[in-house]
Amino acid sequence: MDTIDYKILSCLKENSRENATNISAKINLSTSAVIERIKKLESSGIIQQYTTIINQNALGRDLFAFMNVGLEHPKHYENFVKKINSNSAIAECYYVAGDFDFILKIVTKSGKGLEEILNYIKSIEGVSLTRTSVVLSENKREVCLLPDK
Repeated sequence: MDTIDYKILSCLKENSRENATNISAKINLSTSAVIERIKKLESSGIIQQYTTIINQNALGRDLFAFMNVGLEHPKHYENFVKKINSNSAIAECYYVAGDFDFILKIVTKSGKGLEEILNYIKSIEGVSLTRTSVVLSENKREVCLLPDK
Protein backbone atom coordinates (compact mmCIF):
# COMPACT_ATOMS: atom_id res chain seq x y z
CA MET A 1 0.00 0.00 0.00
CA ASP A 2 1.26 3.42 -0.92
CA THR A 3 -0.20 6.93 -1.05
CA ILE A 4 -1.81 6.32 -4.45
CA ASP A 5 -3.56 3.17 -3.21
CA TYR A 6 -4.79 5.16 -0.24
CA LYS A 7 -6.21 7.84 -2.56
CA ILE A 8 -7.96 5.20 -4.68
CA LEU A 9 -9.47 3.60 -1.56
CA SER A 10 -10.59 7.02 -0.35
CA CYS A 11 -12.41 7.64 -3.65
CA LEU A 12 -14.05 4.20 -3.55
CA LYS A 13 -15.04 4.72 0.09
CA GLU A 14 -16.99 7.83 -0.88
CA ASN A 15 -18.60 6.10 -3.88
CA SER A 16 -17.88 2.46 -4.64
CA ARG A 17 -19.46 2.93 -8.08
CA GLU A 18 -16.91 5.60 -9.05
CA ASN A 19 -15.36 4.60 -12.36
CA ALA A 20 -11.64 4.42 -12.97
CA THR A 21 -11.69 7.39 -15.35
CA ASN A 22 -13.13 9.69 -12.68
CA ILE A 23 -10.72 8.37 -10.07
CA SER A 24 -7.77 8.85 -12.42
CA ALA A 25 -8.74 12.51 -12.93
CA LYS A 26 -8.99 13.06 -9.18
CA ILE A 27 -5.62 11.52 -8.30
CA ASN A 28 -3.60 12.37 -11.41
CA LEU A 29 -2.96 8.82 -12.62
CA SER A 30 -3.83 7.09 -15.89
CA THR A 31 -7.07 5.15 -16.07
CA SER A 32 -5.25 1.91 -16.89
CA ALA A 33 -2.99 2.34 -13.85
CA VAL A 34 -6.03 2.95 -11.62
CA ILE A 35 -7.73 -0.20 -12.98
CA GLU A 36 -4.56 -2.23 -12.39
CA ARG A 37 -4.22 -0.95 -8.82
CA ILE A 38 -7.89 -1.65 -8.04
CA LYS A 39 -7.47 -5.22 -9.33
CA LYS A 40 -4.41 -5.65 -7.08
CA LEU A 41 -6.33 -4.26 -4.08
CA GLU A 42 -9.13 -6.74 -4.82
CA SER A 43 -6.87 -9.76 -5.36
CA SER A 44 -4.90 -9.03 -2.19
CA GLY A 45 -8.14 -8.96 -0.17
CA ILE A 46 -7.82 -5.31 0.85
CA ILE A 47 -11.00 -4.58 -1.12
CA GLN A 48 -13.32 -7.30 0.09
CA GLN A 49 -16.56 -6.32 -1.63
CA TYR A 50 -18.62 -3.49 -3.05
CA THR A 51 -21.99 -2.88 -1.46
CA THR A 52 -24.99 -0.58 -1.11
CA ILE A 53 -25.85 1.18 2.14
CA ILE A 54 -29.61 1.16 2.64
CA ASN A 55 -31.18 3.92 4.72
CA GLN A 56 -33.09 1.92 7.34
CA ASN A 57 -34.98 5.02 8.56
CA ALA A 58 -36.40 5.53 5.06
CA LEU A 59 -37.77 1.99 5.28
CA GLY A 60 -39.43 2.71 8.60
CA ARG A 61 -36.88 0.75 10.59
CA ASP A 62 -35.81 3.52 12.91
CA LEU A 63 -35.39 1.64 16.18
CA PHE A 64 -31.83 0.45 16.74
CA ALA A 65 -30.65 -1.46 19.78
CA PHE A 66 -27.56 -3.24 21.00
CA MET A 67 -28.07 -6.40 22.98
CA ASN A 68 -25.47 -8.14 25.10
CA VAL A 69 -26.12 -11.86 25.36
CA GLY A 70 -24.63 -14.38 27.77
CA LEU A 71 -24.66 -18.12 27.16
CA GLU A 72 -24.71 -20.59 30.03
CA HIS A 73 -22.12 -22.81 28.32
CA PRO A 74 -19.90 -22.68 25.20
CA LYS A 75 -21.59 -25.82 23.87
CA HIS A 76 -24.50 -23.57 22.83
CA TYR A 77 -22.29 -21.37 20.62
CA GLU A 78 -22.99 -23.00 17.23
CA ASN A 79 -26.76 -23.26 17.69
CA PHE A 80 -26.94 -19.67 18.94
CA VAL A 81 -25.01 -18.32 15.93
CA LYS A 82 -27.17 -20.35 13.56
CA LYS A 83 -30.38 -18.90 15.09
CA ILE A 84 -29.00 -15.35 15.04
CA ASN A 85 -27.98 -15.65 11.40
CA SER A 86 -31.51 -16.71 10.47
CA ASN A 87 -33.11 -13.53 11.89
CA SER A 88 -33.09 -10.61 9.44
CA ALA A 89 -33.66 -7.99 12.17
CA ILE A 90 -30.25 -8.79 13.66
CA ALA A 91 -27.85 -6.76 11.56
CA GLU A 92 -24.59 -7.65 13.31
CA CYS A 93 -23.36 -10.26 15.75
CA TYR A 94 -20.00 -10.23 17.51
CA TYR A 95 -18.51 -12.91 19.75
CA VAL A 96 -16.71 -10.98 22.48
CA ALA A 97 -14.64 -11.38 25.62
CA GLY A 98 -15.93 -9.87 28.84
CA ASP A 99 -19.08 -10.11 30.95
CA PHE A 100 -21.16 -11.27 27.97
CA ASP A 101 -20.51 -13.62 25.08
CA PHE A 102 -22.13 -11.73 22.21
CA ILE A 103 -23.09 -8.23 21.18
CA LEU A 104 -25.94 -7.94 18.68
CA LYS A 105 -27.06 -4.94 16.67
CA ILE A 106 -30.81 -5.03 16.14
CA VAL A 107 -32.75 -2.95 13.61
CA THR A 108 -36.53 -2.91 13.83
CA LYS A 109 -39.61 -0.75 13.27
CA SER A 110 -40.97 -0.43 16.79
CA GLY A 111 -40.77 -1.27 20.44
CA LYS A 112 -43.10 -4.19 19.73
CA GLY A 113 -40.64 -5.46 17.12
CA LEU A 114 -37.80 -5.18 19.60
CA GLU A 115 -39.87 -7.07 22.17
CA GLU A 116 -40.44 -9.89 19.68
CA ILE A 117 -36.73 -10.15 18.90
CA LEU A 118 -35.85 -10.07 22.60
CA ASN A 119 -38.29 -12.92 23.24
CA TYR A 120 -36.88 -14.82 20.25
CA ILE A 121 -33.32 -14.47 21.57
CA LYS A 122 -34.30 -15.41 25.13
CA SER A 123 -35.97 -18.56 23.77
CA ILE A 124 -32.76 -19.80 22.14
CA GLU A 125 -31.39 -22.75 24.06
CA GLY A 126 -28.45 -21.78 26.28
CA VAL A 127 -29.17 -18.05 26.54
CA SER A 128 -28.80 -17.19 30.20
CA LEU A 129 -28.71 -13.39 30.29
CA THR A 130 -29.42 -10.39 28.08
CA ARG A 131 -28.95 -6.67 28.47
CA THR A 132 -30.40 -4.29 25.89
CA SER A 133 -29.52 -0.67 25.13
CA VAL A 134 -31.77 1.33 22.80
CA VAL A 135 -30.01 3.82 20.52
CA LEU A 136 -31.27 7.40 20.91
CA SER A 137 -29.16 8.93 18.14
CA GLU A 138 -26.28 8.00 15.88
CA ASN A 139 -23.29 10.30 16.20
CA LYS A 140 -20.78 8.45 14.06
CA ARG A 141 -20.91 5.45 11.75
CA GLU A 142 -18.10 4.33 9.51
CA VAL A 143 -18.90 1.32 7.41
CA CYS A 144 -15.46 1.40 5.84
CA LEU A 145 -12.25 2.36 7.64
CA LEU A 146 -9.29 3.45 5.55
CA PRO A 147 -5.88 2.00 6.44
CA ASP A 148 -3.39 4.18 8.28
CA LYS A 149 -1.22 6.28 5.99
